[in-house]
Amino acid sequence: MSVLNIDKVIIAYKRLGKALSNPTDILENSIISAQNSNAWFTEENVRKSVSSFAEMLNDNDIDEWFKSIKFSNSPKKIGLILAGNIPMVGLHDVLTVLATGNIALIKLSSSDDKLIKTIISELINTETGFEDRIEYVERLKDFDAVIATGSNNSSRYFDYYFGKVPNIIRKNRNSVAVLNGDESFDDIQNLGADIFDYFGLGCRNVSKIYYPKGYDIAKFYEGIESFQPTINHFKYNNNYDYNKSIYLVNTAKHFDNGFLLLKEDESLASPLAVLFYEEYNELKEVEEKLKDKSAQIQCVITNSPLNLKTYGFGQSQHPKLWDYADDVNTVEFLNELI
Repeated sequence: MSVLNIDKVIIAYKRLGKALSNPTDILENSIISAQNSNAWFTEENVRKSVSSFAEMLNDNDIDEWFKSIKFSNSPKKIGLILAGNIPMVGLHDVLTVLATGNIALIKLSSSDDKLIKTIISELINTETGFEDRIEYVERLKDFDAVIATGSNNSSRYFDYYFGKVPNIIRKNRNSVAVLNGDESFDDIQNLGADIFDYFGLGCRNVSKIYYPKGYDIAKFYEGIESFQPTINHFKYNNNYDYNKSIYLVNTAKHFDNGFLLLKEDESLASPLAVLFYEEYNELKEVEEKLKDKSAQIQCVITNSPLNLKTYGFGQSQHPKLWDYADDVNTVEFLNELI
């Protein structure tokens, strides 16, 4: 195995961040052609994801993140089962495994089996020492630990097969927004990005909003009007039409602006092209509900003073290196394997 140390990794990650800010021809071709393999991976959304990782991999944040990392001199084989719901969503797990000096056994999602390979090739170009620490596999075997991302159903399968080794097994999560009625037009427009980026397919996408009783829903719809072109995507449009027809047939009360349906529901996970909502009397009651459902929530978006970890409007899809999925610190998990 080639010699690799933490200083080389830090330099390589900084170079990768700059490469993502100014894509090579190979990466450009992958960005443009991604939609041929996955209709949800539009050029706009892939560029959004590449830009998000470029933003994440800035020099200062890389330096700060690596203060928490113990680089292993006896690499462990870490099995990675990656999700494919939004472009390159599994890349952070790969970067974390490599940052800690371990070996990544990567089971790619069939929905995203090209983009991540391209990014990892860019990383290897910046530091060849990564080459023998990355292996793409169809089936995981001979691993020391596993990080698997999937649905609530697949998590039971993962528990069965990987329960005897150290593991992180992620289930379905959703994000919510809490409005207080004093939001500006810009706040709501920024919230639109939290809802519509990647067509709402990510766990960081807002699938439900809470607003005070008496809130003028027209104010919300006015703020998100700039996202109307989302309806032009045929797969999103199909979901919108289907859910609208269900609500009409069942005479279910809902709001409709022509591209997003709002329906009152206590659930956190809404169908695609639908946003669930609940009304509240006091912020405190929302805070208690969110604490009770914390295991199902990825992000809480709000400007209100809640006694919870929150993000500002428009920030859900701009995580830092230390914003770990499901709030489980992947670095600490890997550090403990040394």
